[in-house]
Amino acid sequence: MGARLFFCFVEMHKGETSRGDTAIVDGSRKPEAGSRRKPEAGSRRYNRSDMSAAAYQRVLLKLSGEALMGEQQFGIDPAVTTQIAKDILEIQQLGVQTAVVIGGGNLFRGLAASAKGMDRATADYMGMLATVINALALQDALEHNGVPTRVASAIEMRAVAEPFIRRRAVRHLEKGRVVVFAAGTGNPYFTTDTAAALRAMEMKADVILKGTKVDGIYTADPMLHPEATKYDEISYFRVLEQGLKVMDATAISLCMDNKLPIVVFNLRTAGSLRRVIMGEAVGTTVRA
Repeated sequence: MGARLFFCFVEMHKGETSRGDTAIVDGSRKPEAGSRRKPEAGSRRYNRSDMSAAAYQRVLLKLSGEALMGEQQFGIDPAVTTQIAKDILEIQQLGVQTAVVIGGGNLFRGLAASAKGMDRATADYMGMLATVINALALQDALEHNGVPTRVASAIEMRAVAEPFIRRRAVRHLEKGRVVVFAAGTGNPYFTTDTAAALRAMEMKADVILKGTKVDGIYTADPMLHPEATKYDEISYFRVLEQGLKVMDATAISLCMDNKLPIVVFNLRTAGSLRRVIMGEAVGTTVRA
């Protein structure tokens, strides 16, 4: 009786295996030779020659909250988030794994509020919440452009974002999703620059890409000092010694200790992110 049932079971599934979907081997389903797995929604096919040409395979993009304002004085400009999303889409199509850390200065700046008498820890937590708002805006823009995206928050708020779990975030990157890290490190007294350095090392990123309003690091603020000259490359120690406003000292020290390079470039120049990824001489590189 048992042998007859097994024979009927095999006969029933012959039609399925003949279509090249799955075969039954030792009681488990396995793909037939030549069969294709259905790709995840939103996933893309990458050109292998482009992947090999990219200078970096996994990157962390650091964006300030002010970058989302555009020409406004406050808030989020949808045109800017859309442009950033298109730039990220370009490098995703090269097969580059992309993580993002975003600030909140366009909505609330904890340090400024603290200077006016607010408790520093409370002000910093409020600033972290501002980064979550920005992260959700960027996620929306990315998904409107067909890029699967996850927001991972250092402060738990499960209704709108995943809690940050390192191994889960790495898995998202491996599956071709963009991961936007929100709420900084989750601790007061630490900036989103430090969060970017920390998350880049946790994700084992090849580089931090710092998108700014200028095309690199200068001897002085080029907006205030037109005579300032640009560095093509500079050491971590020199950045710290000269007090150059690239990232805060904690973030620079963290990158220096772990030999993680930083590329500072102009985010507002169309195509500049792709050019950095392809290894072109864009902006300023900070390394040992």
